[in-house]
Amino acid sequence: MRSVLIIPIFSCFFAASNAKIFSKCELARKLKAQGMNDFHGYSLASWVCVAQYESNFNTRAFNSKNGNGSSDYGIFQLNNKWCKDNKYPSANACKIRCNKFLDDNIDDDILCAKMVVKDPNGMSAW
Repeated sequence: MRSVLIIPIFSCFFAASNAKIFSKCELARKLKAQGMNDFHGYSLASWVCVAQYESNFNTRAFNSKNGNGSSDYGIFQLNNKWCKDNKYPSANACKIRCNKFLDDNIDDDILCAKMVVKDPNGMSAW
């Protein structure tokens, strides 16, 4: 009986640690619903392409190997100059902790991506 209870408990922990991997269509629908189609002049296809290239649609993608010591977080690989992570000096323009970009809810990732693209570098920030 004890082993029967342990397996479901461990499976809950395993499921919580898995990343959400969006399909192209699923992500496109989500981005469109969040007003990303033609946001700041960039097509929905451009946003989907950024997510595919940067994270392969993985919400938990993390890169700590940037040449300047910075790190990138989440489905859009948002740099920690846009968020706070206590590892890199940041203006925290998106007013959020970087680890929030590593969960399955990408609403905050989308809001921050909108701020990034408004920067004078636009989509070149990626």
